[in-house]
Amino acid sequence: MQPLSDALASFWQIWSPMLILDVGRYLVAACGLALILKLFWNAGLSRRKIQARWASRSDVRREIVTSLRTGVIFSLNGAAIVYGAMNGIFTIYTDFDKAGVGYLVLSVVAIIVAHDAYFYWTHRLMHLPRLYPYFHRTHHRSVAPTPFAAYAFDIPEAFLMAAFTPLWLLFVPMHGLGLFLFMAFMIVRNVMGHAGVELMPRALADSRWFGWINATTHHDLHHATFHHNYGLYFTWWDRMMGTEHPRYREQLRGRPADGAAVAADSAARSAAVAS
Repeated sequence: MQPLSDALASFWQIWSPMLILDVGRYLVAACGLALILKLFWNAGLSRRKIQARWASRSDVRREIVTSLRTGVIFSLNGAAIVYGAMNGIFTIYTDFDKAGVGYLVLSVVAIIVAHDAYFYWTHRLMHLPRLYPYFHRTHHRSVAPTPFAAYAFDIPEAFLMAAFTPLWLLFVPMHGLGLFLFMAFMIVRNVMGHAGVELMPRALADSRWFGWINATTHHDLHHATFHHNYGLYFTWWDRMMGTEHPRYREQLRGRPADGAAVAADSAARSAAVAS
């Protein structure tokens, strides 16, 4: 029994920091943004609410429970990455002698761009009728999402999302700080996308230089209409593939959407969620 006990102790020593990190970053980001929304609601954020609909308390409870479950799955994936690095499968370094600050910056930019592409295509894949009920239905139960919906995934979706980082590390060495910055960026942008309140400048709708950055309205429309806006950080894949919502930029400018069109979108979304 001693070898088993030693193995479990070794596993816990590696897994427990990952559990604290993955669950902790979700709680800090989601609770932090929820607090900001509450504190500044009467100072102007109320005018930036995207949908008229509100999430119910049961919606929020479901989002928190499923997101915490995803955090546990992500932490197991993190432990597997640590084991892989210890055994030479992945290259994760902690000093700058191996590669300088320039490589750190470049690798962080590259992993964010690659993750956006991975998310777009796996997201579209999960919307296929045969896969949707098993992979993505839980996330779309949040019609009017809150920051707590950031990780509200079905178990297969959580594993699919977790798979990106080890796949990336098979080919690209990363500094530990670079991985931390990527994970921090990912959860911050994720909770912002589910805020239910437009947190980005409305000028993004018409910006020549920054219009490729997703605003909160971009992902909120995906929850409200189901069939558009599959990107996570950037709009370019949706633009190239013709999947950007036709009224995204109009709504981002703060103009009310056409009621009949919204009703049709909502009906299509409800039918898809129920299927």
